[in-house]
Amino acid sequence: MKFNYDVLVIGGGHAGCEAAAASANMGAKTCLITMDMNKIGQMSCNPAIGGIAKGQIVREIDALGGQMGIVTDKTAIQFRMLNIGKGPAVWSPRAQCDRGKFIWEWRTILDHTDNLDIWQDQADELLVANGEAIGVKTIWGAEFYAKSIIITAGTFLNGLMHVGRKMVEGGRCAEPAVHNFTESITRWGITTARMKTGTPVRIDKRSVHFEDMEEQPGDSDFHQFSYMGEHRVLKQLPCWTCYTNKKVHETLKSGLADSPLYNGQIQSTGPRYCPSIETKLVTFPDKDQHPLFLEPEGEDTNEMYLNGFSSSMPMDIQLNALHEIPALRDAKIYRPGYAIEYDYFDPTQLKHSLESKIIKGLFFAGQVNGTTGYEEAGGQGTVAGINAALHCVGDKTFEMNRDESYIGVLIDDLTTKGVDEPYRMFTSRAEYRILLRQDDADARLTEKAYELGIAKRDRYDWWIEKKEATGRIIEFCTNYPIKKDEINPKLEALGTTPLRAGCKLIDLIARPHLNLTNLSEIIPDLKAALETPANRKEEITEAAEIKMKYKGYIERERLIADKMHRLEDIKIKGRFNYSELHEISTEGRQKLERIDPETLAQASRIPGVSPSDINVMLVLLGR
Repeated sequence: MKFNYDVLVIGGGHAGCEAAAASANMGAKTCLITMDMNKIGQMSCNPAIGGIAKGQIVREIDALGGQMGIVTDKTAIQFRMLNIGKGPAVWSPRAQCDRGKFIWEWRTILDHTDNLDIWQDQADELLVANGEAIGVKTIWGAEFYAKSIIITAGTFLNGLMHVGRKMVEGGRCAEPAVHNFTESITRWGITTARMKTGTPVRIDKRSVHFEDMEEQPGDSDFHQFSYMGEHRVLKQLPCWTCYTNKKVHETLKSGLADSPLYNGQIQSTGPRYCPSIETKLVTFPDKDQHPLFLEPEGEDTNEMYLNGFSSSMPMDIQLNALHEIPALRDAKIYRPGYAIEYDYFDPTQLKHSLESKIIKGLFFAGQVNGTTGYEEAGGQGTVAGINAALHCVGDKTFEMNRDESYIGVLIDDLTTKGVDEPYRMFTSRAEYRILLRQDDADARLTEKAYELGIAKRDRYDWWIEKKEATGRIIEFCTNYPIKKDEINPKLEALGTTPLRAGCKLIDLIARPHLNLTNLSEIIPDLKAALETPANRKEEITEAAEIKMKYKGYIERERLIADKMHRLEDIKIKGRFNYSELHEISTEGRQKLERIDPETLAQASRIPGVSPSDINVMLVLLGR
């Protein structure tokens, strides 16, 4: 049988779900091909969304009209705002989710998305003609043809799982690996390599001694992931913390000879920032303990996830080590931890649109680009879905700069620097953190998404309402006069220095210990102004306060970003024959030839390309 679509999405994980939803919502006739329709949006590892920098990505996906934030809010069983004791540039939302409900919500959204079909099958061969992707064949013999194809295969391409010396082919526990498909891609000149990741044991909570653990509750405030919808009061489930000890370490060390990470069985590179417990022991031999976090998998299950105990050690070693922890001395497990090796493709062979430089109409998103994490995958999927839909009608691509979003930073890092280990996003990777806050992703992206057609009218209207309400509060504070004689006793009661002269209200807000909330308790007119918005008062108040309190920092970073834009505007693709550009360094010439950057700014970020190389190129361009 043959089927015709505008866009095909291969793989129903976090990248695939966002890609399929994005392209369909833009009007492209889309088909999502997945091996199991009942595991769409599966949280393969920890049952949580967000975290440091990752939470910002989810808010950006939402601002673009994506679905991850909406699904997370509907299925959250605990919410926390991380880094709240630091500046707002690094505040990061995180939620524990009900794993089963998360899948159900994603399936419900996709089932009710116009222009989207789902087909349960396994892609077996990529079809290419005249340098352009035209379709795929499946193992059941179906042929799908399309103008754009997005590969979001996760860890399934030639996946190989390890528990001790035991090796099983598969893309996830008890799920088959995909063979042949990688080879049908690489025969056209696309480069592949192997990476490794892992996951910990799952524990039966009925066997846990919670009295020997420390409870970690969630936050009870207005924050959530999606800019849409009303805040709901969560019935929050706690997480629990405990630690490994010397006996645990001794047990684990006794099995290192059978560890696939250390007996030569696994050759691939694993994630630096999410190491296995055995890697922690080898890397940090002086540490007597390591923290562990026991996280609920859902409201109606006894299954719990042991964060910090990822392992591919033999099953008996894993279980015996767990039993040396007081709280887990009687622990029963549902399944052991395991490692998995899988294929990924060199992301420097991609454009910023995530389209292949080698095969037209072929896009890649998620772990197949060398990243790790649901959020990183979802962000890439959103961009790939948008651009795949645009490719169908020949429109200009949608790309984001590094000062516009963490997704933009992520894609620029992948396509410019490449990866030699699983890439995970951190706030430290972004040079414009104060411009990429979790509170203002809608300000950065929603208007663009609305113009593209992916963000719907209700989302755009809410953004305009928030923008205007925030502006009114800032204008009020900028113009409202403060008389020192009236305010000083109240300031002293708040523990802050009295005024020497009158000022505007915005000057008080700049003080570290003052905010709109406590000032509204002593300034009735401010309280009335904050109560004016009809919806989401707390969110609007927070956005206005951050803009006022950090105004100088925001303006300074904006100036720096604007200067870099001058280099972003200088397009260099196709303007140099790098092999003959002997005025620059040999390393720079080799890197530029391999990556072939789009702009001079991208060239400046390639490792090995020096500032003097950039200056030479500027001179040759007549700048």
